[in-house]
Amino acid sequence: MDGKHITGVRTVSIPVDSQDDALRFYTNLGFTVLRDAPTPTGRWIELAPGMGNVILTLEPAAPGTSRGAIGIRFTSDDVDATHAAMVAEGIDVDDVLRWPNVPPMFAFRDPDGNAFSITGTTAPGSSTP
Repeated sequence: MDGKHITGVRTVSIPVDSQDDALRFYTNLGFTVLRDAPTPTGRWIELAPGMGNVILTLEPAAPGTSRGAIGIRFTSDDVDATHAAMVAEGIDVDDVLRWPNVPPMFAFRDPDGNAFSITGTTAPGSSTP
């Protein structure tokens, strides 16, 4: 192969037990619904956080799908405010982690047990990500 066949990442899929419950959870976090169309196995739901530069899909989970870290790091300009808002909503969140020259971050889990993190857009005392 010449390296020109794969040109990017279209979506990242999140396995969910109930597409309706997951859709409600993510739209309450401020995600925008880009597409919600029926498919033979459920629905094709595309969501975008923030500026919409990444698209997430809520896929019906296959039986026995394990849950845990998916490796998605969402961003926030104000990690502390985001953390406080998620705590107020009753979302399962960890403490904010802080290290020198590293953006603050914290982990959270959706109702299906999928784990993600929120990472600040800049490190304290830094103007670069």
